[in-house]
Amino acid sequence: MKKVILSAMTMLLLFSCQNDQTESTIDATNAMAKRACASQEVLDAQLKADPTLVLRMNQIEAFTQKSMLTSRLVNGKIIIPVVVNVLYSTAAENISDAQIQSQIDVLNQDYTATNTDFSNTPAEFAGVAANVGITFELIKINRKSTNKTSWGTRDAMKSTKKGGLDPTSPTTTLNMWSCNIGGGILGYAQFPGGASATDGVVIDSDYFGITTASYPYNLGRTASHEVGHWMNLRHIWGDASCGDDLVSDTPVHKTSNFGVPTYPYVSTCLPAHNEMTMNYMDYTDDRGMYMFTNGQKARMTALFVAGGVRSGFRN
Repeated sequence: MKKVILSAMTMLLLFSCQNDQTESTIDATNAMAKRACASQEVLDAQLKADPTLVLRMNQIEAFTQKSMLTSRLVNGKIIIPVVVNVLYSTAAENISDAQIQSQIDVLNQDYTATNTDFSNTPAEFAGVAANVGITFELIKINRKSTNKTSWGTRDAMKSTKKGGLDPTSPTTTLNMWSCNIGGGILGYAQFPGGASATDGVVIDSDYFGITTASYPYNLGRTASHEVGHWMNLRHIWGDASCGDDLVSDTPVHKTSNFGVPTYPYVSTCLPAHNEMTMNYMDYTDDRGMYMFTNGQKARMTALFVAGGVRSGFRN
């Protein structure tokens, strides 16, 4: 079901509307039942605080659309250096090097379609299922003990002055923070266009990498979802009823999906069609998400072409 790509300004007006999953309405109990990503709420707050952000995002969107229309491609591989910043107040929050590496391994599998469950892609979507072709390399782990037991979503964990850790070389390095976010939030990311000082991805320590204690979010897919936001992907339902995620080959979704919906899952958005609940940008359990699309790949890789906002990451 092909979608109409909206103008950049219309896109930002749409996505500044409040998501149906707000930080104030999600508690720790619900977190184990329903995925909660705060990326849209963080973007809403940034747009309100910085009037120039909408201009930068408009420019990025226009560049992205032009790059996709003209089929501008990245020459060579995209390898993302990763720094992981671990903030901990308990031994459990001080996640091991092995757990951190397991997260990098999951990202490499999910973004190159080498994850074992990629083969579960329904035949209906096999033609658009993508190998994004982006890999990740862990280059450093920073650790800091803290008395802070909950960090929230106001980016305090990204500032040494506020008790956290400043990002390392954010224009050429993906910074990830592992900490106790609180409020039932599994993670959040900053979209392209935001300030370098807060650029990166935050994952609650309970859901960072492959774990045994955080089912059904124990397979590292929270980071796969959030890194998608960091590379300019929206939620597949467009953060609105039957909304637009600005990708032409993802079916329109009524809203977020949870758990592991049985395929085919028929949308109530007309005309009738099946939703792509197994896409990483939905809200399903980790074991229920296992694919990106070619349209999402084009949108992500457009950031890395010459002149793109993340072109500094190219090798």
